[in-house]
Amino acid sequence: MKQKKKEYNLKHSILLLLLLAVFLIVASYAWFTSNQVVTVSSLDVQVEAKNGLQISVDGTNWKSVIASSDITGAYQTYPTNAGNTNQLPSILEPVSTVGNIDATTGFMKMYYGEVVTDEATGDYYLTATRSTEVAGTTGRFIAFDLFFKVDQDTEVFLSRNSNVISTTGFQSVGMEYASRVAFANEGNVAAGTATSTIQGLKGAIDSLVYIWEPNSDVHTAAAVAHANDTYGITSLQQSGASALANYGIKAPIARTDNVLVGNTNLVNNEFFSLRAPNYTTAKAYNTATENVSLFELKAGITKMRMYMWVEGQDVDCENNASGSNISFNLQVTTKQV
Repeated sequence: MKQKKKEYNLKHSILLLLLLAVFLIVASYAWFTSNQVVTVSSLDVQVEAKNGLQISVDGTNWKSVIASSDITGAYQTYPTNAGNTNQLPSILEPVSTVGNIDATTGFMKMYYGEVVTDEATGDYYLTATRSTEVAGTTGRFIAFDLFFKVDQDTEVFLSRNSNVISTTGFQSVGMEYASRVAFANEGNVAAGTATSTIQGLKGAIDSLVYIWEPNSDVHTAAAVAHANDTYGITSLQQSGASALANYGIKAPIARTDNVLVGNTNLVNNEFFSLRAPNYTTAKAYNTATENVSLFELKAGITKMRMYMWVEGQDVDCENNASGSNISFNLQVTTKQV
């Protein structure tokens, strides 16, 4: 059994290296360049646990399925807990991140980008400010605490029932193609630990952030044209595409920094860094033969800080995709197949 596990881990490691190599081939970036309608209606969030996993929004009341109403209702079960900031806005706006964690709050650093037009030259410049979550229904991205409970150390997988889909209607405009989901591991304690200790876990660090990019192999015709016109990328395909590298924003950008939208792929400078997602899945992930391995949960209770957002540094985050509706559906299981 151990030998089989080692072989699986080796294959998984090789696969990750191959995926990283693909990410380094081509990169693309976007943002809404016309700041009229820049919102995405977020209609639904659902998280489901399967095969022995238990999940909770407060670390006390355990369920198998969590819906949007549970996330917002968690405020009532955090009586005096410092730092409960479940944020479930009615609309989403583009933000960007490289998954870095704020050591003080335990929150992931997210940056809200806006495009400014230079009236003299007509050039587009990107600005970015830190966007910090607050409890309630405002904000630009989804963020909430999610607790997992297992009886023994357990490897968990992203079920093939997981997806981010358009709910606009029959004709998708592609905003779900720019979506991201992240797990930030805040720490683990034994079952039976005091509720205040469970809820107060804030031990996330950069290396304990895991980002999932769904729909990584598809793009709209508008996004393909946008990649060509704005960034000179001519190899992008609407379907069967290779996953694109993401140079996320890692620091505030002022207008005086003169960052042209077409130059937002400058790796490892003071504003951007390459951040390949830990996991990518195709639009037809439900037809895959195996579930993607996420991480191992330690026995007891683990607090995860969950993030769901529209990545502004994604080529599909362009003007034609604004104003659509998307649904985040996440299912975590202990089964690989």
